[in-house]
Amino acid sequence: MTNTPKLDEFNLIEHYFKAESYRGDVIVGVGDDGAVTEVPEDHQLVTVTDTMVEGVHFDKNTPPRAIGHKLVAVNLSDLAAMGAAPSWGSLALTLPAIDEDWLNDFSEGLKEISHYYECDLVGGDTTRGPLTLTYTAQGVLPKGTAIRRDQAKAGDWLYVSGSLGDAGLALRLLQGDLSTTHRHLQTLVNRLHYPTPRVALGQLLRGVANSCIDVSDGLLADLSHLLPKHGQMGVQLELDKLPLSLALTETLDLDDAFSLALTAGDDYELLFTVPEQNRGRLETITSHLKDKPVCIGRIVKDEQREVTMTYHGEHWQLPDMKLGYNHFGTS
Repeated sequence: MTNTPKLDEFNLIEHYFKAESYRGDVIVGVGDDGAVTEVPEDHQLVTVTDTMVEGVHFDKNTPPRAIGHKLVAVNLSDLAAMGAAPSWGSLALTLPAIDEDWLNDFSEGLKEISHYYECDLVGGDTTRGPLTLTYTAQGVLPKGTAIRRDQAKAGDWLYVSGSLGDAGLALRLLQGDLSTTHRHLQTLVNRLHYPTPRVALGQLLRGVANSCIDVSDGLLADLSHLLPKHGQMGVQLELDKLPLSLALTETLDLDDAFSLALTAGDDYELLFTVPEQNRGRLETITSHLKDKPVCIGRIVKDEQREVTMTYHGEHWQLPDMKLGYNHFGTS
């Protein structure tokens, strides 16, 4: 690694992250006190922010290119969950030192995914301190079409966009809990380090899904946010319908596979509810997708707000397990 004093906070963002604009709606971008963008007529702006901290979200062995990709991807996943089209992003970097090799790889990962989803970087800031990365993404959607996470109703069907638990299994492999000679290792690690935000699906779900969230902290933890706080609703979850990858089922027994699928974070799949009358429309708009959303259960009336799990119609009780990731949890 090469450290150099040539760059400082005033030109670092512009040097590594300024790129040719992918869009025509950026009036003022990187280099001024603020960004100026043009929001389309009859559209609304959605803003999301995520922070990644070394030692919490990644370790020293994580490739910087992967960190750059994931920092953008987790934000675009939030936009997707609301049905928004990615538009602009801004980056705040806290760095222990200027490391050109690290910055070059990190910026390449960030720019690659930004270019793919046509999300312009329009601003940023740098400071010195423990390695901390914050990205704010903005997206647009037609007025009144945002998909919220608290509008589910009893009778709605519950869907998820892709396989669950792969990122959690990858983490266990990298931490040495399982054999690192695993034949699915690279595929699993890519699922952890290079998640795919379901941007196109999120936009298709506008007017079809009535609630949506991305699975970042674990399916059960995120599912709890789909139930309106003041509603007497629970969930009937069919474990045999959970989309599990071959890598997961070949590696773990059934209890462990279900446990990871239900509680491991970093999947960044969309979890959403669809009213009965919209199920046919969902089938139509997703018929062209390689990975079609899978129905895994239903929202039901339940004063106890419980998640009831079945496996091929029989009640299934999993061993005690942590619900999902919580930064400030006590267990």
